[in-house]
Amino acid sequence: MSSRLSVLSFLSATAVLLSAGLSPGLAPQSHAAADDSLAIVVNRTNPVENLSFSELRKIFLGEQTHWSNRRRITVVMLEPGNSERQAVLAQIYQMGEKDFINYFLHGMFTGEIHAAPKALPSSAEVLKFVLNVPGAIGYVKNPDVNESVKVVRVESRLPSEKEYLLRLHGKLPK
Repeated sequence: MSSRLSVLSFLSATAVLLSAGLSPGLAPQSHAAADDSLAIVVNRTNPVENLSFSELRKIFLGEQTHWSNRRRITVVMLEPGNSERQAVLAQIYQMGEKDFINYFLHGMFTGEIHAAPKALPSSAEVLKFVLNVPGAIGYVKNPDVNESVKVVRVESRLPSEKEYLLRLHGKLPK
């Protein structure tokens, strides 16, 4: 039951972002500062250093369930109602809230997906979860990152780089 609630929470945030006009298919905005970048974070023991956008999306969708070291992947997200979650739903999942809810409910019902992303109330909680769960992957605003986790490059770029894809108000390239 709690995994279904997490799915529902996760999906509601997607709808809010899409209704705010963020959609895939457009070039990212140019930003000099990394303050609006979303860092993808993993446990420091995780061997991954870089993920393509496609790999990242498969992980968040539950299509890839294990890391190269055979450790189970656990996706952690922020609860609905914050801008970081809304950006992830629009940019990584590329679906509206209702579609997201339906995707995970259907996947869990059919057994195609084993677990919905875990939802936590704050960036501090996401960082703590990733620190304590070796297979965890999550996201936080880049300024919130601390030494307890490892930032993963996305498309060989770090959140501090101008061409980095994941931003609070970004749009994905074609």
